[in-house]
Amino acid sequence: MRAVILAGGRGTRLRPYTTVLPKPLVPVGDRPVLELIIHQLATCGFVQVDLCIGHLGELIMAYFADGSHIPDGMSLQYHREDEPLGTAGALLAIEGLDETFIVMNGDIVTDLDFRALVSFHREQEAMLTIATMEKEVPITLGVIEHDDHKVTGYVEKPTLGFSVSMGVYVYEPRVLDLVPSGHFDFPDVVHLLLRQGEPVVSFPFSGTWFDIGTPGDHERAVEALGLVEEWP
Repeated sequence: MRAVILAGGRGTRLRPYTTVLPKPLVPVGDRPVLELIIHQLATCGFVQVDLCIGHLGELIMAYFADGSHIPDGMSLQYHREDEPLGTAGALLAIEGLDETFIVMNGDIVTDLDFRALVSFHREQEAMLTIATMEKEVPITLGVIEHDDHKVTGYVEKPTLGFSVSMGVYVYEPRVLDLVPSGHFDFPDVVHLLLRQGEPVVSFPFSGTWFDIGTPGDHERAVEALGLVEEWP
């Protein structure tokens, strides 16, 4: 099986770490988050990983250059973006994506079983599957319910629940035939497929998931995972 990792972003929300490191090389415990992802993919049977790199991408290449951080049997290929192509446009630069494949962000820590995700995708006969989690978002203000100008209710600081994307997707290669050249993002893909009536499904997940997007997110992930050298 084959996976694409999007590792080309500038990681502006994770500064100052990303001033000198690309976000996928920010350590979680004693290993970069990207190394954790690659090893987890290997345990799930993936044998090829394509890395879409950009900002400070040469550091990613240097880190994995001697092969000591790559699982046995795993092949890495690099695809550099001279200009940002978006989270979907970058896929068009990768040759040979002719079978079902995974795409994921390079700043995720999760114990999601990627094999189960791909199996679910195939069972659903989907064109695109999005791994999702339930998240609660607190509203810190009083919410007014009204009909025209008449107040019908008042809810003090409610908590709303949403199904959110985990940044892990399963694609059928036919999707790429629909992606235009140039900058194109993943939400654009979802809207395009829905307009064309193609099956897009969600895979609900309730395990561990952290998006290492900000210093606070990073600290919470490190604290929650404890001895990361034992995981995965």
